[in-house]
Amino acid sequence: MTAAADLPVIAVVGATATGKSGLALDLAERLDGEVVNADAMQLYRGMDIGTAKLSLTERRGVPHHQLDVLEVTEEASVAAYQRAARADLAAVRGRGRVPILVGGSGLYVRAALDRLEIPPTDPEVRGRLEAQAADLGTDAMYQLLADADPVAARRIQPANVRRIVRAIEVIELTGRPFSASMPTREFVEPTAVIGLAVDRPILDARIDDRVERMWRAGLRDEVERLLTHGLRDGFTASRAIGYAQAIAVIDGRLTEPEAIAETARATRRYARRQESWFRPDPRVRWVDATATLGMDQVLDLVS
Repeated sequence: MTAAADLPVIAVVGATATGKSGLALDLAERLDGEVVNADAMQLYRGMDIGTAKLSLTERRGVPHHQLDVLEVTEEASVAAYQRAARADLAAVRGRGRVPILVGGSGLYVRAALDRLEIPPTDPEVRGRLEAQAADLGTDAMYQLLADADPVAARRIQPANVRRIVRAIEVIELTGRPFSASMPTREFVEPTAVIGLAVDRPILDARIDDRVERMWRAGLRDEVERLLTHGLRDGFTASRAIGYAQAIAVIDGRLTEPEAIAETARATRRYARRQESWFRPDPRVRWVDATATLGMDQVLDLVS
């Protein structure tokens, strides 16, 4: 078997419900590896059922990093994640083992693996620009961005007000175009990225089944527990798919069947966004997650 020192960092990416966690475990067992999480919602302590987080037993004794590192009241930060995840990848390598990054949060994957400068943020500036967007409308804010940084405007959807506001914020804070800090497809160290693909009808059926199982497994009870830990105060955590719907059930705004259906719809939309993020990257080596793949075939992709 190839020595761990000769192997690149391995990343397993793709849409939700494609089997990323299982493949990452198989690779870790075969290659003496450790897993670093790149799912933004799995960073949160106590958000287990609704994020499909592996239990300690399901991890098969493989060390996992970047799980349960935030309270639900905290806001996830790509910059903080980049520092922590890169430190974990280096520490795994320092122990003579293979780092395996796994997750479907595209920006977090790139923050860990790519040359990516994360610009500063300022809550005061952000708040002012959000108020301006609410007052002027998204089209007007997009035009402001287009005037200030045409390159960034071409790469941001005109309806994505959050990204538009962030771009203008960065321009104000740094005096540089936002496009100067947008990620490039250049790894910081040798990396092999395996993408798991599933035909859309099959993936949709998997998602529907997973959502049903999450609610049967006690998602509502999990959310009720997290509410006592301040979930409503968490800007990011309270809006997570499944958790927002469970809060609506608890508040009487949705019935449970309505919440299950809405969770499934939102998850299917999210899966399509994940596919749109990863598909254009030519460095990803795609495999059919529904095919019977031998580990030797996967290792051929890695090496």
